[in-house]
Amino acid sequence: MTDLRTHAAEITAQFSDHLDITEDEVETKLQQLVSEYKVPIDEARRSVTNSYLSDAGIERDEISRGGSERVQVNDIDADEQWVDLTVKLVDLWEPRSDSISQVGLLGDESGTIKFVSFATSELDELEEGTNYELSNVVTDEYQGRYSVKLNRTTTITEIDDEIEVGDNAETIEGALVDVQSGSGLIKRCPKEGCTRVLQNGRCAEHGEVDGEFDLRIKAVIDDGADVHDVIFNREATEELTGIELEEAKQLAMDALDTTVVADEIRTDILGRYYSVTGPTLGRYVLANEFSELTGPADPEAVLIKARSI
Repeated sequence: MTDLRTHAAEITAQFSDHLDITEDEVETKLQQLVSEYKVPIDEARRSVTNSYLSDAGIERDEISRGGSERVQVNDIDADEQWVDLTVKLVDLWEPRSDSISQVGLLGDESGTIKFVSFATSELDELEEGTNYELSNVVTDEYQGRYSVKLNRTTTITEIDDEIEVGDNAETIEGALVDVQSGSGLIKRCPKEGCTRVLQNGRCAEHGEVDGEFDLRIKAVIDDGADVHDVIFNREATEELTGIELEEAKQLAMDALDTTVVADEIRTDILGRYYSVTGPTLGRYVLANEFSELTGPADPEAVLIKARSI
């Protein structure tokens, strides 16, 4: 039995009690992703499984996924992971799309994290200030910021325990010693609910798509004792460099090369000292607030440090 057929058989068995699907049908979906869109088999399997989860409208534990791990929000450092949380609903925001039922901020002792609940999930609505156990939520990542998505398999249990919400923000000061690959003008997947950065025009989940332009900086700041990975999102990148998205697109168009934007950014900020404050999200510090400090770094020392990273 081929690898694709094995994966197809396992997926079909998972959903046999919930959907009328065949191994041939599942294998065809996997084959299209792997052969036509060059998606790795693990990503293809995850994408097909997620599509059937959405179709099935199943309850928790009706399909085995190996179980969800109970974590604190500040421990989340990877996307597409199934986790359980014990949290307080800190704040609700106005959804920007009819497809979103609720969006807001959850928190526990370790910090806070954004959540999204989609209308198609048909879940009970959460209330501000209330504490919950949330089982079977899925992690997501955008510009180094992690969030969680509530889905059809999520179970919501209100609890009486009072949760003190912590602050996971930190401030670092030091020389910006590297602007990493993946900085500058990038393209993201335009599919609803997906913000993955495209690689060679392909999304890991949705295959080849027409991406949407975005700006970001993946920087390394050396405080003299440790180095810190820092993410500047579009707004922060525009403020830090003075290069707005439309200008960046024009620079790339004139040069017929998107890498000129990262080169321009690198020239502007490499070797300067900054103070950055923001939450720690996995390995990254998200630059919510920042300022340039006096006392430029030694350019030669900075370049030596950058080459060694």
